[in-house]
Amino acid sequence: MPVDRLTRLLGIELPIIQAGMTWVSRHELAAAVSRAGALGVIGSGGMDPDELRGEIRALRRRCSQPFAVNVPLLNVRPDGDDTIVERLMRVVLEERVPIAITSAGTPRTYTARLQDAGAVVLHVVPTVALARKARDAGVDALVAEGFESGGHVRSDGLSTFALVPQVVDAVSLPVVAAGGIADARGVAAALALGADGVQIGTRFIATNECNAHRHFKQALVHADSEGTAVYSRAWHTSRALATPLVKRLVEMEQAGASSEEIRAVRGRDRARRGCIEGDLQEGILPAGAGVGLVHEVLPAAEVVQELARGCEQVLAALRSPWPALSNAA
Repeated sequence: MPVDRLTRLLGIELPIIQAGMTWVSRHELAAAVSRAGALGVIGSGGMDPDELRGEIRALRRRCSQPFAVNVPLLNVRPDGDDTIVERLMRVVLEERVPIAITSAGTPRTYTARLQDAGAVVLHVVPTVALARKARDAGVDALVAEGFESGGHVRSDGLSTFALVPQVVDAVSLPVVAAGGIADARGVAAALALGADGVQIGTRFIATNECNAHRHFKQALVHADSEGTAVYSRAWHTSRALATPLVKRLVEMEQAGASSEEIRAVRGRDRARRGCIEGDLQEGILPAGAGVGLVHEVLPAAEVVQELARGCEQVLAALRSPWPALSNAA
């Protein structure tokens, strides 16, 4: 794969970032991805500060390569207090995390503080307008995340294929493509759209090192192209595996249920039940629309290698002239 400004900025070998997913992006997965030459990410969502500090230190015992921590800048946890973001960010600053990926809020609050502490800052954006605002806030790079992503998504968001080139045209910063990318063809397509690299989540859940429950991993492997559903569109729009609970939430919304009724059924702790306890009936298991491309559970390093080698093969094939152009010549 080509070495570009993203790899230089982050100090990594391959322009592949493992998404920092709530509940299922702990130090074991992040360390394995970083050791393979990509960027491993600890997802702080669902953690308390002491747990995050322990995860950072455990990762450093496992690898010396660059890594990142993802911190959502809005408190979207029903059981989280209003100080959780500040307390998590304080740990990131105190532990001198080299790369911070922020999301779900304005980057103005923390970007300068993180950079003053020596961190590189990436911010996740679902629109061109927010990309410009993040640029103006001083971030070092952007993650342009399309509607195909797993977890929280923008209800009126653009597809990755439409969003990424428009963000690339709008800003001069390095741009990372995210949303529905689960194999080497997606990586090559993102580079063709002008992205400097990719962020991938769902594919890395189905790895040996991920702490997700084995039932979750196998559900990903067995899911087809219609394996996910977008639910709770009127409040905290999200994409997850189409479990009985998620289907029920979709049906409620289609029947005209209020946001309060949907929130009552969605309840608390559903994602932990799905991701960690493996409850495929009443749990929520966030996953992207590319889940139909996930066919087996592999070591994380093999996933990184498959993505890199496969992308090189796709790009090599694309360097051949088109038949029409060849014949015209």
